[in-house]
Amino acid sequence: MTYLEKLRHRIAVTGSGLCVGLDIRLEKADDAARAFIADVITQTAPYTAVYKPNSAYFEALGWEGMKLLEETIAMIPKDIPVILDAKRGDIGETQRYYAKACFDILGADAVTLNPYMGRDTLEPFLDYQDKGIYLLGVTSNPGAVDIELQTLQGGGQVFELVGKMTAQHPQAGLVLGLTNATPETLARIPDVPLLIPGLGAQGGDVAALHGAARTAPCVVNVSRGILYAEPELTFAQKAEKWARVIAGK
Repeated sequence: MTYLEKLRHRIAVTGSGLCVGLDIRLEKADDAARAFIADVITQTAPYTAVYKPNSAYFEALGWEGMKLLEETIAMIPKDIPVILDAKRGDIGETQRYYAKACFDILGADAVTLNPYMGRDTLEPFLDYQDKGIYLLGVTSNPGAVDIELQTLQGGGQVFELVGKMTAQHPQAGLVLGLTNATPETLARIPDVPLLIPGLGAQGGDVAALHGAARTAPCVVNVSRGILYAEPELTFAQKAEKWARVIAGK
């Protein structure tokens, strides 16, 4: 089963494109951390189309953190796909080893990539035909205007060049920050899978996505809104709430 087949199945099962971001703020990679992560996954799994562990939060804890990342991915039910948020971007053998780490060692179903060193940097990941990749298109941070939203001399904007790169691989999609998901931007993005951060703490409005005539699966990430906001609610209650918001219910 390819990444997109797995993702489409989960969206159909849950009725929503909720992506639960595992941006775990931990001091130690210990048993308490494992119990916390396991509780989050157990409670949110019924409402989750895909999980997105953020590699940086685990890397910051050293080798124990990387081991915890591997354990975290192993905790996730096999029918729920995993996007590793690593934003890798390098050349040659270095990128090939990144691909091996993401897919062969950690067991992710998809990964976020930085495409700004060119098409050849994507090739080691494209060799994994059943895996997914998400290229940074228009991100949710203010600095998106510095490069991604710049106008090209011949017309169009930089992110449109990235959009064209997705034609190389049927499992390729784009990262589109919800705060920049305007009708004009959506109209310039090919109908490819979208990974959409920016809902909740970043202030994005999911209504911007409703009514867009797109057939490729879109998933909307919520991290802090489930992990740390509204402590009076359970993880399950928060996941259910955000899943309904994303589904427009």
